Amino acid sequence: MPAFLIPAVPELFMAIAAMVLLLAGVFREKDSTAILSWLSVGVMAVAVGLILNIKGSGTAFNDLFVVNAFTSFAKILTLIGAGLTLLLINSWAHEENVARFELPVIVLFSTIGMMMMISANDLISLYVGLELQSLSLYVLAAFRRDNARSTEAGVKYFVLGALASGLLLYGSSLVYGFGGTTTFDGLATAIKSGPSSVGVIVGVVFVISGLAFKVSAAPFHMWTPDVYEGAPTPITAFFSVAPKVAALCLFLRVLVGPFAPMIEQWQQVIVLISILSMLWGSVAAITQKNIKRLMAYSSIGHVGYALIGLAVGNEEGARGLLFYLLIYVLMNVGTFAVILSMRVKGRYVEDITDLAGLAKHNPLMAAALAALMFSMAGIPPLAGFLGKYFIFVAAVNAGFVPLAIIGLLASVIGAFYYIRIIKLAYFDEATVRLDKPGLLTGVLMAASSILMLVYFIYPAQLVSGAESAAKALFLG
Repeated sequence: MPAFLIPAVPELFMAIAAMVLLLAGVFREKDSTAILSWLSVGVMAVAVGLILNIKGSGTAFNDLFVVNAFTSFAKILTLIGAGLTLLLINSWAHEENVARFELPVIVLFSTIGMMMMISANDLISLYVGLELQSLSLYVLAAFRRDNARSTEAGVKYFVLGALASGLLLYGSSLVYGFGGTTTFDGLATAIKSGPSSVGVIVGVVFVISGLAFKVSAAPFHMWTPDVYEGAPTPITAFFSVAPKVAALCLFLRVLVGPFAPMIEQWQQVIVLISILSMLWGSVAAITQKNIKRLMAYSSIGHVGYALIGLAVGNEEGARGLLFYLLIYVLMNVGTFAVILSMRVKGRYVEDITDLAGLAKHNPLMAAALAALMFSMAGIPPLAGFLGKYFIFVAAVNAGFVPLAIIGLLASVIGAFYYIRIIKLAYFDEATVRLDKPGLLTGVLMAASSILMLVYFIYPAQLVSGAESAAKALFLG
């Protein structure tokens, strides 16, 4: 293989594998969803191995594509989230008799788009990767064509996603018009060479708006509750994990890369978005009765906390953001495994009150749920506390004390609805009796809840991985 293609080997491998699996699904007479799902997970596992095998940093496709320790960390985290949620999707598809071979293939194509986003080194390659991811997500949201809620979720996601893409493109065109280039390195050089023009500043604001939509940050969050509730539950789990990680890592790369010289201009915008996301995610979730809508507002809040690391704009903030995302992936996968286990006589239920009395008839599931909810609330000594700790410390060290205080207050408010779920499970009388969880969902919820408990004991290796990635980002 030519040396200039080596940095893109994982993406090329996944693209070829996805097309081969698509053809296999078309020509195979029997239902092939299960085998294609496991093969897709295997492809992701091989891609992780290929990423780990790439040493140092490099570029491909005429510097449109870049690889370093930061992109490798972000891609592995994205692949882990995508692989675990694909297992949940496969299990759900067969239980609900909606198995289609296209499901794992679409997830695979979406994941390729995320990896392209993370490694984008130009506004054009950024947009191509973003749209490959987004188009796949629109299809997944509306996958149950016979279900009105799923169809509505797909349409809302598509319409608002198209609007966000328009904002991003318009901002990119302004930046190109005033900066004279679309490459990240060229933009950084152009912006450093003199005072930023009003056109570039307006362009950056539009770019931030488009990316804020992709991570469902307030006030660009309006699609999130409806899409999370309407989409099939395991696909909602996928939405809340892999695309969120990839988009936040892209957000970080764009702002501390080409637009780093404009930190004073964009920093105040990110601070405002972070505050709105934390407060709205915490307050709006209190009144929710549907657990998927609650998780939607919870994700908005978590994005707000993660954006504190971006607002800080230094290496410590980037490290905190990356470590927070690592914790977030594991917490969300485990929580959605619990939600997928909310079944009564084979029928899925989504009301929070259906968890009442869970500890009496399924104590292990209740224990896993409690560990995950306490971790999401940031209660020490669970892993969620560590994630918020690194973020808040970075903010305080950089002089953003009011932002850290607002984050702490939002965490206290958010703890109410997490602890309410635990109270329902342990202290209320059961209204329904949930079925026993399946093997796969049981394993995932058990593994993630145990990790939440033991993370605090030995986090050093994972923290050092995030630290290495952050250093690579700021070294360029």
